Amino acid sequence: IAGKFDMTTPYNLTIPLMRDIQSQAPDAICELTPTNVSRNLIVNRDKPPSDNPEIRLALALTLDRKAFIDTINEGKADIGGAMLPPPEGIWGMPTEMLMSLPGYDPDVAKNRKEARKIMDDHGYGPNNRLKITVSTRNIPQYRDPAVILIDQLKEIYTDGELEEIDTVNWYPKVMRKDFTVGLNLGENGLDDPDQTFYENFACGAERNYTGYCNRELEREFDRQSMEADPEKRKHMVWEIDRKLQEDGARPMIYHNRAASCWYPRVKGLTLMVNSIYNGSRWEDLWLDR
Repeated sequence: IAGKFDMTTPYNLTIPLMRDIQSQAPDAICELTPTNVSRNLIVNRDKPPSDNPEIRLALALTLDRKAFIDTINEGKADIGGAMLPPPEGIWGMPTEMLMSLPGYDPDVAKNRKEARKIMDDHGYGPNNRLKITVSTRNIPQYRDPAVILIDQLKEIYTDGELEEIDTVNWYPKVMRKDFTVGLNLGENGLDDPDQTFYENFACGAERNYTGYCNRELEREFDRQSMEADPEKRKHMVWEIDRKLQEDGARPMIYHNRAASCWYPRVKGLTLMVNSIYNGSRWEDLWLDR
């Protein structure tokens, strides 16, 4: 703002910070872009009570995705499955398919009624609430949605206690599966089904933090990867993504959008819309002073 810097770190500004820059430096150029970084719910499939698929379903059903987006991103983020949502994402499920999945129906009250019925069937209720620890990395991008998650879990007789983990310990902890429920960010290197499916959902994959394993579906990973017809492959990807969401492999809360700002003297800057990682070589960037 004081003119000491030419640009911000790309994809790193929240919407309030972008607004501050625009008000204090009216000549600055700002752009809000998708990042292919999701906020997602990680649930340990091997640790009670989340080893029960019906409890996992109830946790997914209580998510009010719009509330997350409105509170944290002032309404400017995207709801999707494992793949980056369209239009920037070329593999994301169409809206009508997405809305048919568990917890994606915009009628949140109906979803939560179904979730409470599940909890009732397992002996939980107003006088016997489920107590869980919600683990997350101790930085705002993780902690803020984790607080909202805990608030939403209260709607289904679940009291979550926030466990804030220092950055140096966070990934070792989730890789050891030393958690019950967590709020995590999922950063994809590019908008490509092979990278997303194999890295995050293949049996035994290093970043498959929830321990999800479906050998039959994994064979579909292979089939879509070998499909040469782009349109046919897209439909195969949709079906895989649908199955991942139905299985609660890693419930996606929302896909983030973030801002970048720069002065007009910065020329040749192209912001990526499908990754935060692949646009920082800047061979064509120059300063017009």
